[in-house]
Amino acid sequence: MTMHFTDRVTSVEPSATLAISALASELEAEGEDVVDLSVGEPDFPTPENVVEAAEASMEAGDTGYTTSKGIPELREAIARTLQGDGLEWEADNVIVTPGGKQALYEVIHALIQEGDEVVLLDPAWVSYEAMVTMAGGSLSRVDLSPYDFQLEPGLDDLADAVSDDTDLLIVNSPSNPTGAVYSEAALEGVRDLAVEHDFTVISDEIYKEITYGVEPTSLGTLEGMAERTVTVNGFSKAYSMTGWRLGYLAGPQELIEQAGKLHSHSVSCAVNFVQHAGVEALENTDDAVAEMVGAFEARRDLVADLLAEEGVDVAVPDGAFYMMLPTSEAPRASESGDEPRVDDQAWCEGALEDAHVATVPGSAFGTPGYARISYAASEERLREGIERLVGEGYL
Repeated sequence: MTMHFTDRVTSVEPSATLAISALASELEAEGEDVVDLSVGEPDFPTPENVVEAAEASMEAGDTGYTTSKGIPELREAIARTLQGDGLEWEADNVIVTPGGKQALYEVIHALIQEGDEVVLLDPAWVSYEAMVTMAGGSLSRVDLSPYDFQLEPGLDDLADAVSDDTDLLIVNSPSNPTGAVYSEAALEGVRDLAVEHDFTVISDEIYKEITYGVEPTSLGTLEGMAERTVTVNGFSKAYSMTGWRLGYLAGPQELIEQAGKLHSHSVSCAVNFVQHAGVEALENTDDAVAEMVGAFEARRDLVADLLAEEGVDVAVPDGAFYMMLPTSEAPRASESGDEPRVDDQAWCEGALEDAHVATVPGSAFGTPGYARISYAASEERLREGIERLVGEGYL
């Protein structure tokens, strides 16, 4: 029997970040020491009080289904958090999901159908394109790399890309993969375009708590944006809960009703005791989050300094824990005698093969000529990774 698969699935590539991580794991399994700077995962343990809250919840018997949208305690805690940011959503405007990725998937599939136009700001997180493609949407992309990945100087380019035919814009600030935090003026420019052309905006704020000396603006707080913005966030990054799979979306009631159908017919609900741990994370981990953010900032500064010593010019990010390295200069030929690698995909493959340093090609994010590194690693490993890249001619 030959199975026939849909064009929507066969046209989508696996996640590039997870693919590189898998290759790194294979090398490690062979006994190689790999400095993995490819995956966006904090290297800190989940705060102990969050773990204890989950254990207590399990012991209390919180192991069955919950209401599909999530336990009331967590939705209320999320609503309070959003209100603290200036968003006026109540608990009924929230759906708790198994990870922020599921929240994005549900929103995109609730809003986008065959031929609908979705605009991305490049470099854009790899899964946006895949989700839009699987929903049948068409993509229009705005390249922010000429502007050091900032949106404000690229607003004219965005204005050229959107029109009355645009259905959705996805904004991710702080950004994966660049770490850029978009200014309030930039987001006001987004607001003006969204109102003028009457399109919806997803504000992906998964890195909102991880910023350095700047205060991110939540797009939905701007005048005219509350009813046309869907805010997505989760617990993976700020609370070091990647494997717990807990996220949420918040937005207008009509969106909640439609996305809720997808939610109930796919994942049913997020894990019960994990949701109780989520309440603890929101209410009692400010000190732990501040400690992690402080460590990330020190690592960012370390990597920027090490690169500057090698004459590598990078846009120093104000948030998240990523940095984009230019790969335009070809590294020296590898010992195998191959021609010097010049494109970002080959650069990353070569860096993994030759230097045993895992990075992610910028082309995976829609912006060739760069490699993304994650500095969610110890200072020792970051130094080792940069030294290897320099030693093998990749920097």
